[in-house]
Amino acid sequence: MNRLFCFGLGYSALRIARRLASEGWHVTGTARSEQGAAALAREGFDAIVFDGTAPSPAVSAALANATHVLVSVPPGNDDPALKLHAGDLHASNALCWIGYLSTVGVYGDRQGAWVDETSHTDATSLRGRERVVAENAWLALGKSRAIPTHVFRLAGIYGPGRSAIDRLRDGTAHRIIKPGQVFNRIHVDDIAQVVCAAIAGNPPSAVFNVTDDEPAPPQDVIVYAAELMGVPPPPEVAFADADLSPMARSFYADNKRISNARLHQELGVELKFPTYREGLRAILAESPPA
Repeated sequence: MNRLFCFGLGYSALRIARRLASEGWHVTGTARSEQGAAALAREGFDAIVFDGTAPSPAVSAALANATHVLVSVPPGNDDPALKLHAGDLHASNALCWIGYLSTVGVYGDRQGAWVDETSHTDATSLRGRERVVAENAWLALGKSRAIPTHVFRLAGIYGPGRSAIDRLRDGTAHRIIKPGQVFNRIHVDDIAQVVCAAIAGNPPSAVFNVTDDEPAPPQDVIVYAAELMGVPPPPEVAFADADLSPMARSFYADNKRISNARLHQELGVELKFPTYREGLRAILAESPPA
């Protein structure tokens, strides 16, 4: 039996886990709290509380039998999975695949230019630099074990409960104008599709950009969502005047267009939601107005 162990069964990884479980896989994953673990258990997954501060005997036991390991926890100063359980990963006789969910933030700012997986990493944020270190560490572990290891550089993630439609509904949507700015994005279901295609195809170790086909200005996404909902979009606000948190403002420091040609060519993936338009229409259809 294929057995997936996931460090961090959060929003994206949970979609992957559900898809594999529907195909007969056994899935074990971690949550940071007892409450989170209980929610995973209610879905039928084996859940382990792991907050990254100390090794977990339960994690060690699960890793000994895992055929596939997916990592979706942020690294911080050190990658907690590697720091605390690298020995288990090196010792496992069952392990045959490693996947790491990273971010397109590793490319830094390219002033709107296109980048692909051969482009050098030049992260502008501490978070991005930590991701580069973690990516290299996971690829090195896979190489030392001669195990296919895939790094998935995710664009901005959206989906049910996390979309422009949801922000318009709860009044938190903004139409911020920064001329020339584009963002890259990916629907959570397409993340699951790409990761599962990599597992099934089992190509050699590689990095894959996971983004849709159309980088777009963020205000265009808000306007389209408002049109779908039949509501007026929020007023335009110049970026310089926008009341943004430091985290939100930091996203505007990077401006690039991410190529996803490799996932099409090497994994044979055709995205379910090739642009934000298809994705937003599906989200609205799943949760129409009351």
